[in-house]
Amino acid sequence: MTPDKPTPRPTPAPAPPTATAPPGAAATAAAGRHPTRPALLGISLGYFMVLLDTTVLSVAEPDLAGSLHTSVAGLQWATTGYTVVFAALLLSAGALSDRLGAHRLFRAGIALFAAGSALCALAPTVGVLVAVRMALGAAAAACVPSSLALIGRLYPDPARRARAVATWAAISGAAVAAGPLAGGALVGVAGWRAVFLVNVPLGAVVLALTTTRRLRCPRGDRRLDWPAQLTACVCLALATDGFIAAGARAWGHTAAALAGAAAAAAVLAVLERRSPAPMFHRDLVRSGAVRAGLAAGAAVNFTLTGTLFVLPLLLQAHGMGPVATGLAFLPLTLPFALNPPLTGRIVAKVGPRRPVLGGLALLATGTTTLALADGAEAPYGRLAVGLLLTGLGVSFALPALVTAVVGAAPQSAAGAAGGLLNAARQAGASLGVATMGAPLMADRTAGASWAFLIAAVACAATGFWFGRTPKW
Repeated sequence: MTPDKPTPRPTPAPAPPTATAPPGAAATAAAGRHPTRPALLGISLGYFMVLLDTTVLSVAEPDLAGSLHTSVAGLQWATTGYTVVFAALLLSAGALSDRLGAHRLFRAGIALFAAGSALCALAPTVGVLVAVRMALGAAAAACVPSSLALIGRLYPDPARRARAVATWAAISGAAVAAGPLAGGALVGVAGWRAVFLVNVPLGAVVLALTTTRRLRCPRGDRRLDWPAQLTACVCLALATDGFIAAGARAWGHTAAALAGAAAAAAVLAVLERRSPAPMFHRDLVRSGAVRAGLAAGAAVNFTLTGTLFVLPLLLQAHGMGPVATGLAFLPLTLPFALNPPLTGRIVAKVGPRRPVLGGLALLATGTTTLALADGAEAPYGRLAVGLLLTGLGVSFALPALVTAVVGAAPQSAAGAAGGLLNAARQAGASLGVATMGAPLMADRTAGASWAFLIAAVACAATGFWFGRTPKW
């Protein structure tokens, strides 16, 4: 007997296409099974590095000043040298990313950032440190828009891309909260140079995680207006220099620097009008609602970065060491890590107007509380209340401002609006350190109260402007 042959099974008919399985869905599903998480982690850590450098140096200020024998003005330039270049180059970094390929610009930026951090750790003088910090600002500007472009390349499906962006924002946003605490620990163990050395192995990890064909992007043909870009850098640098000189009561220097900044701004306006590829999208510049949102974003970073600069010098008068200073920042920084999901739900429910106005009101109240806390004589509990209110204000205002500015922009300019908001925020950060640091040169304790009052006025004024704009 021969064994029975198996009965052949009928071949199933191919399923007809449905609305839930469009052409390409199988490819998307297959792509979902590929290991994209390491690359996303690398992209997120790259942005984490950039943001960490805006906060980690704050706790190191007293040790840095003693080691390099520098003044408050030197400390201001060590901070603003980074943010001035970062802010100005953000205006063109998106176009450069499209032109060169986002993966090339991102990896070049990370490599430069790691190398520059090593040079910062070896800086023998504050002048060398400021110069290298400016190079770090250029590297940081290269990383931010290209990182978002890489996420889009990695996750073509909109739903998965939205989740990836949320992960990117959560990991990178933790840098703001972790910066002072990590900086305090590093300075306490190995001095101020350690806050830069930590970027070297971190940069190597980012490069290793992002070495994949999946992240390769094509070159484009977007044009860049380098004369306008250089003029924007000069304008912001001169304005920052003018405010720092005002704190030193060098009035001739102040007048010359601010006059130079005004002249550079006028030249920039002419260049932008004539440029076939302007840095500032013309529809955005014409929108009163967008201008109010940009001013509010600048005020938030003015206050946040200025506070991060002033507070360690004030806490030093309390006799706090670097680790204690890092811990003292927690009421300010913890809301950045904990509150954004709540803000997102509020914005989804009621729109961005109320969270932005509420955030600016909290910022004005928090900085007023800090101003009235009697400086070095104040118990820490009173400072903690002011810091908590300030941190809550930032965590409500910033996520809502992204929605507000992008929503007020024409649909074709949504990406440009996001880039311009980032540039405005970093410009505000530069001016915040220069302006809020200026009163400290005369009297560190009394000057801190004036610094916080300046921030309170800036937040209240931009809140009034934002509230009167009918678009929202």
